[in-house]
Parts: sequence; structure tokens; C-alpha cells
Amino acid sequence: MDPVPIWLMRQAGRYLPEYRALRQEAGDFMACCGNPEIATEITLQPIRRFAIDAAIVFSDILIIPDAMGRNLRFAEGEGPILDPLEGLSDVRKLDPECVVPGNQPLMETLARVRAELDPEIALIGFAGAPFTLAAYMIDGRGGGDFPRTRELMQQDPDLLDRLLEVLSRAVASLLIGEIDAGAQAVQLFDSWAGLLDGSSFDRWSIGPARAIVAEVHAARPGIPFIGFPRGAADRYANYRDETGIDVLQIDQGISHSTMAGLQRGGPVQGNLDPQLLLAGGEAMRAGARAILDAMAGGPHVFNLGHGVIKKTPPEHVADLVATVRSHQRGNAS
Repeated sequence: MDPVPIWLMRQAGRYLPEYRALRQEAGDFMACCGNPEIATEITLQPIRRFAIDAAIVFSDILIIPDAMGRNLRFAEGEGPILDPLEGLSDVRKLDPECVVPGNQPLMETLARVRAELDPEIALIGFAGAPFTLAAYMIDGRGGGDFPRTRELMQQDPDLLDRLLEVLSRAVASLLIGEIDAGAQAVQLFDSWAGLLDGSSFDRWSIGPARAIVAEVHAARPGIPFIGFPRGAADRYANYRDETGIDVLQIDQGISHSTMAGLQRGGPVQGNLDPQLLLAGGEAMRAGARAILDAMAGGPHVFNLGHGVIKKTPPEHVADLVATVRSHQRGNAS
């Protein structure tokens, strides 16, 4: 039986010395994203080094609000910073039609990567989910518990609905544009879905994702759609069933037995703890083998439960890829 396919979230970027050299040359993160020649090289670096089964285009989820005029910048040690949304007047200024024209460097990067990739290696495009984008846009930065977003959820949920509707159209347009430029699958990252629970999860994570998936599937049938509501806990199955995604990405907080149960409903992707990859050694290899054995009964793409950590030695990634490649399904190796 063929080995389980493997690729890693954030496989292109900061943990690779060849990336850091290009980043220094370009000057800053957004300069790397906006230069198709540099972004193409960064996307291909892990493919050359590790012979991974898929390339994910080098970009950022916040290119959507940036294209709509929210002034994205990255501060050293602070992460992304945007001009915070102040109310309905700011929401009314957001134009989803700007997103594809405003991200032509990304489209050129996808076309360049597709032209250079071996035909057997898949090219994945992606976008941030509306709620996650909204949280960054409302609070103006990431991390923490997004106090302004939480306040808006309580005090003016209808305004949040309106913002997410605009962002849903923007995300769908971007993903369709990425497919047209060369992406053969797309992933939706709802990185902050764990902030939501109960009806708010249904309203602000599942609802927008359902609309986006339907639009992308209708416009470009047959393109696999991967959904990742990070931190969804016991709501993963509902997310998959209600949104219509093709593949469910699962974070490291989910047990192997639960993940195997989710696999019975369709293909799953994940979910090695990035901290294990950082540590490396036999603990990492044993963790990988445990996932592979648990998932041996159905369709599975090996991945992490979140992105590669910045300080991860590249040698650990090479060891992980070799472990997955050598594993025989259903048998410890």
C-alpha cells in the first residue's frame, strides 16, 4: 500500500535557513509575500529539501483585509497589526471586489509555482475564514483573547454578521482566483474558531464556511476543499457535515480515537503536535506512528495540528517525512 501523503502547515517559512536568507534580502514579511519571484522560491524550498507531497503557497491570511484598505503591517516581535475597525462606517467601506485585483502577486506566484512543480505534487491555496479575519480586523492585532471582538459579539452581533457576510464574499472570490491561477486544492483556516461555542460557532464559523464552500464548489467543481476550525473540540463533526468541506483538518487537541471516529465521515488531515516536531527524536517518531496506525482504516493526509514552530530544526522535519514514508499502514515500523 502506498505511504500516507504528507505536507505540513507553515512548511514554507521561518524555520528554514534558506527562507531567513531570502527574508533578509527582501526586507520584511509582506515584501516577501508581494514579490512573486521570492514567494515562489519560498514555496518551493521545503519541496526541494524534503520531497513533501504538496506545496502550500507562501502568503498570509491577512492579505484580504490588506487588499480592502485595512493597512496591514508586521512589527518585529508583535506579529500582524491592522487599523482596527471602528464601526458600521468602516464596514461599509470594505469592498470584496478589491481582493483578487489587489492580490495579483499571489496569483502570479501560484502560476509560477505550478509551472515549476512536478505534476505529481499538489499545489494548495488558502484563505483565512471570515471570523478569524474579523477578529484581527476588529482588535487590530492577533493573540490574546480578542476583547473588542468578544465585546462586539455581545453588544452588536448584527454588525458582526454584516462584516462576516462581506468577508465571506471576499474569501470565496480569493479562493476561486487562486484555483484559476493554479491551486489544485484550497484550505480555509479558521484559526480562532475556538473562541466560539454553541450557537455562536454555528453562526460565525459554520455559517460563513458553508457559504464559501458552496460558492467555490459551484464555481470550480472537483477542487478539494479543506476546512480547519482550530479549537473546535467536539464540534468538528458538525463543522464538516454542515459546511460541505471535502477534507477535515484536525488540531492536536483531538485524541486519536476521536480522530478515527471523524475519519468514518470522510477524509481527515492532521494532527501531530508541533511541539513533538520541535522536540524530535523517538518521541516524535512514536507520535507519528501512533497517528498513522490509528488512521490506517481510512483516508488520511498526515499533517501537524498547527503550523511548524519557528525554532524547529529542519532535520526533525526530514526525520518526520522519512518516518511517514517508511510506515506500513496498520503496522508499527
